[in-house]
Amino acid sequence: MNSGHGTLLTLAGFFGVLSLFAIGGGNSAVPEMHRFAVDVQHWLSDRQFADSFALAQLTPGPNIIIVTLIGYHVAGVAGALITTLAMCGPPAVFAFFVGTASDRFKGKTWHSVLSRALVPVTIGLTAASATIVAATAGYNWMALAITLGTALVAYFVRVHPLWMFALAAVIGMSGLL
Repeated sequence: MNSGHGTLLTLAGFFGVLSLFAIGGGNSAVPEMHRFAVDVQHWLSDRQFADSFALAQLTPGPNIIIVTLIGYHVAGVAGALITTLAMCGPPAVFAFFVGTASDRFKGKTWHSVLSRALVPVTIGLTAASATIVAATAGYNWMALAITLGTALVAYFVRVHPLWMFALAAVIGMSGLL
C-alpha cells in the first residue's frame, strides 16, 4: 500500500479522466481499469483484480465500487475516497449539464440518432469488460461451466439472479471450484 501524494494524484487523475469515457456506466471502463491497475502500474495482480470485480458485483449499491476497492488496495482509505470521488464526481456534474441541455433538444432528429447510437457502444464496452474479467479470473473447467450456465440461464430463462448466486455458492462450498 502506497499513500504518497504522487500515488493519490495518479489515482485522481486516472479515474477522473476515465470517468468521462465510461459510456454506459462503470462496467464499460473495466478493461481500461484492468490495463492501468494491473499491466501499467502493477498495483494488483490479475487475480486480485478479478476478485475485486467480483466483490464489487456482490455488494449492494452501485457496482462502480470496484474503483473504491482498487483505491483502497493502492492507498488505503485515502485512495478509496480519492478514486470514488474522481470516478463519480465528473460524470455527475457532466450529467447535470447534459441532462438540462438534452431536455431542450428532445424531439430533434440528431438527439434521437445520438441516443440510439450510444446503445451499441455501451453494449460493446460492457462485453469487453466481461471478456477481461473472464480472462483474468483464473478459471478451471467447473468455473467455466458455471459462468456459461449462468449466462445461458440469465439470457433464456426468467429466474431471479439470487438463485444463481445461491447455486454457485453451494458449488463453491462443496469444494468443486
